[in-house]
Amino acid sequence: MKLYELAPNPGAKKKAFRKARGPASGNGKTAGRGHKGQNSRSGGGVRPGFEGGQMPLQRRLPKRGFNNYVFAKRYATVNVQDLDRFEEGALVDADSLRQIGLIKKPLDGIKILGKGDLTKKLTVKAAAFSETAKQKIETSGGKAEVI
Repeated sequence: MKLYELAPNPGAKKKAFRKARGPASGNGKTAGRGHKGQNSRSGGGVRPGFEGGQMPLQRRLPKRGFNNYVFAKRYATVNVQDLDRFEEGALVDADSLRQIGLIKKPLDGIKILGKGDLTKKLTVKAAAFSETAKQKIETSGGKAEVI
């Protein structure tokens, strides 16, 4: 079988139904929209969330609490077990993590998390460390430096 021999099953492809193409089409004039009214117009219909003038649900519900999403720091996270790829005594920072493919973007900084074990002595420079990550890096003989 060749690529040019591929074809859909018979009856699988159906021509699009063309509305409002005259009385002979069977769906001319109002084109299935009925007579008059909001939904019959060209820009017809209501915006999402509109409830016919009733106070919409989104406005009826109370807004409470504080949201820090816009100002929150977003870290690119890396686990301690992933740092075992580096050679003994290597310097681990944003550039070296990107080169090896552990992070794509540093975002607001890099945070090292404590999952797994570390067997090599490394100098790790990051914006933040979890307590267990810091502990594991230092017990393996390395340094955890906050930038």
